Amino acid sequence: MNTSTLSESEIQAYVDGHLSPEHSAQVEAYLAEHPDIDKRVKSYQEQNRMLHGLFDHVLAEPLPDKLAAVTARKSWHKRYWVAAMMGWFIIGGLTGYLWRGEVTHTVMVSVPFAERAAIAHVVYTAEMLHPVEVGADQDSHLVQWLARRLGHPLHTPDLSKFGYQLMGGRLLPGNSKGVAAQFMYQTTVGRRLTLYISVKDKGTGQTAFRIADQDGQQVMYWAEDNLSFALIGETDHQRLLEMAQVTYQAMSF
Repeated sequence: MNTSTLSESEIQAYVDGHLSPEHSAQVEAYLAEHPDIDKRVKSYQEQNRMLHGLFDHVLAEPLPDKLAAVTARKSWHKRYWVAAMMGWFIIGGLTGYLWRGEVTHTVMVSVPFAERAAIAHVVYTAEMLHPVEVGADQDSHLVQWLARRLGHPLHTPDLSKFGYQLMGGRLLPGNSKGVAAQFMYQTTVGRRLTLYISVKDKGTGQTAFRIADQDGQQVMYWAEDNLSFALIGETDHQRLLEMAQVTYQAMSF
């Protein structure tokens, strides 16, 4: 490697464990002298650990017949293969209702909205260069734009007391009724949280806070008025509930 630079391909190969011991040692020596790049590499490694924890058991399952022909023709990069697998992954381990703080147990169910929110979270929190479409420095424009597209007033909740600062957001495909909005937050150590909002799925009424727990990643979701909301991040249930309550208050009109 060029000892004065470190290419993106070398970074990715190092993170994925594809370098020789000698090359890895050179990369580690470079990172020790460049803490800004080392921070980015550690973020990649954390994303890898999260994805492995979430989906290694899915990768061991038989491939659906309708995708067998596709995968025979294409070889996808591991990180994007995991994201594609999430298309049929059902958010499992639904442990309970959290009705404004009270817990009632329920059964495991498939929740399309929570699935879409989790897919968006995993795909975009892994991005280092372009995690958001519009940055927090354009907060007013971002909120007005996404509110106009969803056809409903929006606010960005202040989660700073939990250590999360708004990074920005983006427009995403939603359900059959249209689009979805994603707001992304980050701590000073690079831990990310996303708020996903879309028009409610057909037949969804007002719902309490619900929590889906899968290998350390938490999905807290609820529905209010004409919108569905989901907060996703690696934190404990109580902390996520507190952030959901702040978000609920911020979105109440």
